[in-house]
Amino acid sequence: MSNAVSGLPVGRGLLYLIVAGAAWGTAGAAASLVYRTSDMGPVALSFWRCAVGLVVLLAARPLSRSARTAASEPLGRRALRATATGTGLAVFQTAYFAAVPATGLAVATVVTLGAGPVLIALGARVTMGERLGRGGLAAVAGALAGLVVLVLGEGGTPVDPWGVLLALASAAGYSVMTLLTRWWGRSGADSASTTVAAFAVTSLLLLPFAAVEGLVPHTAAPGTLLLLLAYVATVPTALAYGLYFAGAAVVRSATVSVIMLLEPVSAALLAVALLGERLTAATLAGTLLMLGSVGGLALGEVRGARARKGERTVLPA
Repeated sequence: MSNAVSGLPVGRGLLYLIVAGAAWGTAGAAASLVYRTSDMGPVALSFWRCAVGLVVLLAARPLSRSARTAASEPLGRRALRATATGTGLAVFQTAYFAAVPATGLAVATVVTLGAGPVLIALGARVTMGERLGRGGLAAVAGALAGLVVLVLGEGGTPVDPWGVLLALASAAGYSVMTLLTRWWGRSGADSASTTVAAFAVTSLLLLPFAAVEGLVPHTAAPGTLLLLLAYVATVPTALAYGLYFAGAAVVRSATVSVIMLLEPVSAALLAVALLGERLTAATLAGTLLMLGSVGGLALGEVRGARARKGERTVLPA
């Protein structure tokens, strides 16, 4: 069940994506605590998240086994991959942060994460010939239904057209990032160097916007703020994106997009467990729908990988 080029088993790639999605879900709670502790803005937080995450990744880089093989890749190809992936990541994060105040957190989340699987499934079908099949389509539909129920289940959410356009731009950036990771992963690109390069490009792109917003926040609790920033930069950023790029290189793109819908599930469960929010019927129903869809699609991915491996090992008569 290993990817023929990278050697990473598909099952392990799925596990990486599940952990990454759960870790991403903790970023929202940590960000809300950052906002309560200081006057840091969302773009500045995104910049520091990527910049400090880049430092963490560079510090861990010598421990990566793939670091020794990355130098063999042509410099031009590495630069193109870094620019394209980093730009997609910057658009994904920045447009989403802009959509939240424009149309609200709920609508921005549903449009961004809901449009992502659709755009990715279409893009993967056109560019790489990846097919979901009936079971996969049913899983995607179930996951999207669960997302809508989970986030909009309480009703009364206003919709702003400009905010929706920003959320769609965020979904487009996320889709490009995922499709490129899968495309280059099939040709042997090193996922660790992809992560480092993407963070470097994203940090450079966000720096001028973060400088306008204010890079250095005012806070009455600098120690708490530094701890929160350290957590955001390490767990839901350096760790999560490192696992995401590795898993997305070996798992079908549409499957990746659905598994990453675990982010709002993780955030909702964290809000109930740690932030004192109520466990509503909508939260429970949406969570169960999404977990069932993710589990079914992941099982289908593993079975498909086994079948493809069996086909390759059968010798012609």
